[in-house]
Amino acid sequence: MPAVATKTQSIRDARLEARVSRETKALWERAAAVQGRKVTEFVVNSAVEAAHRVLRESELADLTRRDKIAFVEALLNPPSPNARLRNAAARHAQVFGR
Repeated sequence: MPAVATKTQSIRDARLEARVSRETKALWERAAAVQGRKVTEFVVNSAVEAAHRVLRESELADLTRRDKIAFVEALLNPPSPNARLRNAAARHAQVFGR
């Protein structure tokens, strides 16, 4: 009977292999032991966390770049004031006498 994946469990049907130095493997083994995990679990979880962080930082950089462009565009080519802005300016002039 095939296993059914739940929300907390995903189907693991892809394999990844890597050659690393003895020092790197020993480092992973020590870190995994500290967290009470198997080395494979530690490496996979660490890689997933790093991937999420890289993608999040990339998305923020893209948003920041777009925000800068939109800001400069608004400064160089401001939209015409709408009725609400004209009314607010008129009220300001009445209150502050300008």
